[in-house]
Amino acid sequence: MLQNSPICFSLSSISVPFHHSMATTASSPFKKIQIQRDDTTFDAYVVGREDAPGIVVIQEWWGVDYEIKNHAVKISQLGTGFKALIPDLYRGKVGLDVAEAQHLMDGLDWQAAVKDISASVNWLKANGSKKVGVTGFCMGGALSIAGSVLVSEVDAAVAFYGVPSSQLADPAQAKAPVQAHFGELDSFVGFSDITAAKALEEKLKASGVPHEVHIYPGNAHAFMNRSSDGIQRRKSMGMPDEDEAAVQLAWSRFETWMTRYLSS
Repeated sequence: MLQNSPICFSLSSISVPFHHSMATTASSPFKKIQIQRDDTTFDAYVVGREDAPGIVVIQEWWGVDYEIKNHAVKISQLGTGFKALIPDLYRGKVGLDVAEAQHLMDGLDWQAAVKDISASVNWLKANGSKKVGVTGFCMGGALSIAGSVLVSEVDAAVAFYGVPSSQLADPAQAKAPVQAHFGELDSFVGFSDITAAKALEEKLKASGVPHEVHIYPGNAHAFMNRSSDGIQRRKSMGMPDEDEAAVQLAWSRFETWMTRYLSS
C-alpha cells in the first residue's frame, strides 16, 4: 500500500501515449476562484447557477482535465440545475499519460485532499448554496465516500467506481446519504471491482444512512467517460466497452439522488 493512498492498484506498467489540448479559457464556462484553508490556497473551477444546490466534483487520477470538466458541466445542467465546483487537488498538475497520473496520485496527501473538499463544501455554502453534495470518479469516488464520513457539512454523496481504504475512512461511519456506481467488469481489485462494491454495500448498511449501490453489467472501470478523447483513452487502457444506456441510467439516478437530498 502506498503511503497516504487509499488506492492499492497500480497501472504504471501500462503506457498510454495520450495527449489532449485543453480548451482555451476564453471558451470555458467555468469561473476560476481561489479557496483558502489553513495555510494553503488552491484553485477551483465553478459552473452553474449562483443560488443552485452545490456539488463538489472530485477529479480522477488524471487531475483537473477535460473529462472532469465535462462531468461538472453536465452536472450543472441536470434537472433544475446545480452549482458544480471542481477543487484542484493536484495544484495545477495534470497527468497526460498513465505513468504521470499514477505518479501524481501516489504523491497525493489524502488527508489534505479531504480538507480541500471540506473547504470547497463550505465555500459553496457561503456563496449561495443552501445544501451541498460531493461526487467523484475513480480516485474522486473514493474521496467522495471519505467526504461523507469525514466532512460533517456534506449533505449527500455519489461515488463512481472508487472506495476509500479503511485507513482513510470507514464507510460504516458515513453520516450523509451515499449512492455508488460500479462496472461489473471493473478489474481494480479491492478498489472498484464487484467485490469492493458489495463490501461497500455491507458497510453502508451498517452505517444506517440512506444508500444505494448500483452495478452495471458489461461495463468496466471509468464507464462514465464518454467524450471522444475519453473513449480513446479507455481503449488505450484496454477498456473498449461502450454503453450509453448505462451512462444515461447512472446520470438519471445521480440526478434523482442529489435532487432528493439537496433540495431545500
